[in-house]
Amino acid sequence: MNEKTRKNISAAGLLIAIGIVYGDIGTSPLYVMKSIVAGNGGIANVNRDFIVGSISLVLWTVTLLTTLQTVFIALKATNHGEGGIFALYTLIRKRAKWLVLPALIGGAAILADGTLTPAVTVTTAIEGLKGIEFGHGNVPVSTQGAVIAITVVILLILFSIQRMGTSIIGKAFGPIMFIWFTFLGVIGLMNMMGDLSILQALNPYYAIKLLFSPYNKAGIFILGSIFLATTGAEALYSDVGHVGKGNIIGSWPYVFVCLSLNYFGQGVWILNNPNYNAGNGDFNPFFEIIPQNIRLAAIVLATIAAVIASQALITGSFTLVAEASGLKFLPRMNIMYPSTKKGQIYIPSVNKMICAATIAIVLFFQTSAHMEAAYGLSITISMLMTTILLYEWLAMKGVHTIWNWIFLIFFGFLDVMFMLASLSKFMHGGYVSLVIAGFIGVIMYVWFYGNKIRDKRESRNAYVRLDEYVDMLTNLSHDEDYPTFATNLVYMAKVKYNKFIKREILYSILDKRPKRARAYWFVTVNVTNEPFTAEYAVNTYGTKNVINVQLFLGFKQQTSVNVYLRQIVHDLIADGTIESQPQEYTTTPGRDVGDFSFVIVNDVISPQTQLRSYEKFLVEARVWLQNLSSNPASWFGLDYADTVIERVPLILGNQRRQHITRIAPKKFEVIKKKLQAEGELKE
Repeated sequence: MNEKTRKNISAAGLLIAIGIVYGDIGTSPLYVMKSIVAGNGGIANVNRDFIVGSISLVLWTVTLLTTLQTVFIALKATNHGEGGIFALYTLIRKRAKWLVLPALIGGAAILADGTLTPAVTVTTAIEGLKGIEFGHGNVPVSTQGAVIAITVVILLILFSIQRMGTSIIGKAFGPIMFIWFTFLGVIGLMNMMGDLSILQALNPYYAIKLLFSPYNKAGIFILGSIFLATTGAEALYSDVGHVGKGNIIGSWPYVFVCLSLNYFGQGVWILNNPNYNAGNGDFNPFFEIIPQNIRLAAIVLATIAAVIASQALITGSFTLVAEASGLKFLPRMNIMYPSTKKGQIYIPSVNKMICAATIAIVLFFQTSAHMEAAYGLSITISMLMTTILLYEWLAMKGVHTIWNWIFLIFFGFLDVMFMLASLSKFMHGGYVSLVIAGFIGVIMYVWFYGNKIRDKRESRNAYVRLDEYVDMLTNLSHDEDYPTFATNLVYMAKVKYNKFIKREILYSILDKRPKRARAYWFVTVNVTNEPFTAEYAVNTYGTKNVINVQLFLGFKQQTSVNVYLRQIVHDLIADGTIESQPQEYTTTPGRDVGDFSFVIVNDVISPQTQLRSYEKFLVEARVWLQNLSSNPASWFGLDYADTVIERVPLILGNQRRQHITRIAPKKFEVIKKKLQAEGELKE
């Protein structure tokens, strides 16, 4: 999807946008008012000023943080159409080295939130089924255990369909979410008509007044519940690459109006039912405003919407991880492209990890009320980090310094206030989101700074010119004093500017044990922005034995290097570029292509490496993560090929010089006799 296409608005695009990016923020009416009222001691402890002020806080929070900061400002800061905190960092990273820290912290917080959103939204929706009769007095969902079981099953199904891609999912979810938002608006409007004075909440005066009013028992900490209404803003920004900024900007007004109407409707119902008492102890104004005769259908719709809410965070997480890998914040992962649009991706390993973490959270917290206590804290941190990066982006774009500072102070103040308010949740479960975010953050920190230290300390001679070793390789190819290692020796090695290659590659061929081959292949895989590109270029440096192959493969093209290389060998033999490789022993008559051995060189830290203890720890941890997470053979489609993973020592820092002294024979005899006398040496 090119930049122009991303800006275009279409009916189908608007529908897909509604289906993909608004799930999180679109299900906030399920729990926001419930959390606000519970935080003030229940429905018996609220009055008109409290409800009007709370709704005003919700609406103005969404207006400022989602509409103004995210939709109107952040969506302009895209990198080739891709959004999210890492795309934003990519745009401004050259302005200052320290900007990597807010990017790492914010990215880790968003990924942590990706495990909480599916848990809290789906559980909240299923809890609406508890106690409802089906048929003649049958209550299939009567306990919280049944709620948890149904929630886990739904989550497993959701994560299992991710491989289908957001295009197919969006087309299916779009109409459903359109119905959902319309339902929110209509139900809200029906209840709001009972007391139109609730529209006073549009005045921000009531929001500010509530923060300092005695009937607000939570005080400033009420913002922790208010913030739940805008938790989908970061996912919205991250998912812009899946649907395009034009479709998000075009669909947001309808979504915002429907959400607002529903909050108004819930507020009116609460004011009209001050003595309400839920028989089973559960109270959720969202379900109470729905007429009894359609409540079951509404709960089913809410459950589907909750599933779609989870989808927004999952797809956003895929995007963030892919961008993090490109920025060397995370190890390389296997990325799949279910559609012909590069922005729509699926990462199997990330999908499995989020699935496991989400189900673990459901089993740990058991109820949505407990999950809400942990929800939102990590996102307040990510929004503050995004504000800092947006300030730098505005400065880069030439916005006047005064306006930049107004932006930073205003939104920074809001973010800090919400973060401080959410910290009250720490002991009630918020620590879980911070632990997850911290774990992810440590991995990104180790990977990024481990790479930095390695690159900084690596010898200036780490790269050599391949063309300067052509004669040596050619001679080795014809030197019969050495046994043949393989007919075609293939190194998966990035050749820069068609001539520079890492020294360790040639060290593997020439120094460890000379590897004789009829042809030496140095293959570089370049992924293009087009889906089905399948092209190659070769440079033989004037020989018939040394070949540099540049593969240009589309992002949807299967990376089967061994298959492509056999065709390339046929092509080059046919036009006389390289020599024929006839095989005497073969099951294929007339075969003119020999065997292949693929070598992938991995670094290992040499004991001779001299680094400060902190630097050495980061580099060793980075290597450990690489060995734990990566499978280079699968990246290149070599799972069933003859592949050799060769480890080459990497010496960083100042090399420690070790010296051993040779002793004379007479001195050796003296030492030998002494050791024998002491029993340390036996004949």
